[in-house]
Amino acid sequence: MLPPGERVYAIGDIHGRADLAAQMQELICAHAARAPDASVTVVWLGDYVDRGPSTRDVIELLLGFARKQPRSIFLLGNHEEALLSFLVDPRDGLHWFRLGGLETLASYGVDIDAFHFGLSPEDMRDAFLAVLPDRHREFFLSLKLSTSIGDFFFCHAGVRPGVDLGAQAPHDLIWIRDEFLNCREDFGKMIVHGHTPMAEPELRSNRVNVDTGAFATGRLTCAVIEGGEISFLSTQGQAGPSRLSGT
Repeated sequence: MLPPGERVYAIGDIHGRADLAAQMQELICAHAARAPDASVTVVWLGDYVDRGPSTRDVIELLLGFARKQPRSIFLLGNHEEALLSFLVDPRDGLHWFRLGGLETLASYGVDIDAFHFGLSPEDMRDAFLAVLPDRHREFFLSLKLSTSIGDFFFCHAGVRPGVDLGAQAPHDLIWIRDEFLNCREDFGKMIVHGHTPMAEPELRSNRVNVDTGAFATGRLTCAVIEGGEISFLSTQGQAGPSRLSGT
C-alpha cells in the first residue's frame, strides 16, 4: 500500500527513444491532472541511454521534466553504469559499445565511424567528454540505485532473494535476472522494476515489470500505483529495429 493521498508513476526502460519519453510525459501529466489533489512521485527505472537514436534528447527531456515535477526520482540502469564505467576506464568501452553505446555517442555528435577505422577507446572517450554537457554528466552521476515508497521498492533489474532490501548489492539491483524473476517468495515489499523486456507489463504477487521493450516495440510502459491498486499507461509509438534484449 501507498500512504493515503500518494500516487506513484514508475516508467520502464526508454533506451534512446525521445519520442516515447515525450509521449509518456504527456500521458502522466494528463493522468495526474484528473486528480490534482494527489501527491505525485515519478520514478524513472533506468536505461535511458543506448540502442535508440536519441539518447541526448532523452536526457534533456528528463531534466526538463524534473524541473516541472520536483518529486522525480531517477534510478541507475545497467546501461548508465556501463556509460559511467567507460568514462572512468575507456577500455570498458568495447563492452558498452556492444550494449548500444555507439548509438549514444552518435546522438551526442561523436563520429562513431572513426572508431571502426581505428580510433582508440581512449580517443572515443575524450571525444565524448568534449561534447557531453556538464548537466548530463551530473545527471548520470546522481542516479540512485533504488528507492522505497510505502510497501513498494523500486529498482532497475530486481533484488536477490533471501537478502534484506536494505542490504542488496548494487550489481544485483541493476543486473540480476533469473534468480529474481523465477522467485515466488515475498520480498517484504512489492518490487517494481524494468530491465527484462516483455510483450506486456507483468503483474505478479511479488513484483511488477514495466519493461515492454520500448526501443523495439514503440511501447513505453508506466505503472500507476495508488493505495494498493496498480494500473498501466503505455505509449503507442512506432516500432524500432526488432532487437529485444534486456542486457
